[in-house]
Amino acid sequence: MLLKDFYKINALTNTDGDKYVANININKDHDVFKGHFPGNPVTPGVCMLQIIKEITTQVVGKELTMISASNIKFMALINPEVNPDLRLELEIAQTEDNKVKVKNTTLFDETVALKLSCIYSKN
Repeated sequence: MLLKDFYKINALTNTDGDKYVANININKDHDVFKGHFPGNPVTPGVCMLQIIKEITTQVVGKELTMISASNIKFMALINPEVNPDLRLELEIAQTEDNKVKVKNTTLFDETVALKLSCIYSKN
């Protein structure tokens, strides 16, 4: 975990073939939120990208490096004081050329907060 104690995985489930669901909890007291932003904390987008990478790494069992992102849409602010519990729906496909393709939708309650399509290389 790049940011110690930033989040906790409560459950990671393979729902069907290459589809996974991760339920995580963002630590609203983490130091990141002291600067982003005091009095109105917002989970940084780069931290969400890192969480997706770390969960994908756990699924495939190899270290990964992002090599492309064709679609990243931040659709709602994630305030950890209001919505610390997130559901990440991931479709993780491994290719024959040592790459991992990921499609992600991140939600809190029924609100879509993030959509992402990217490709990682296995290290």
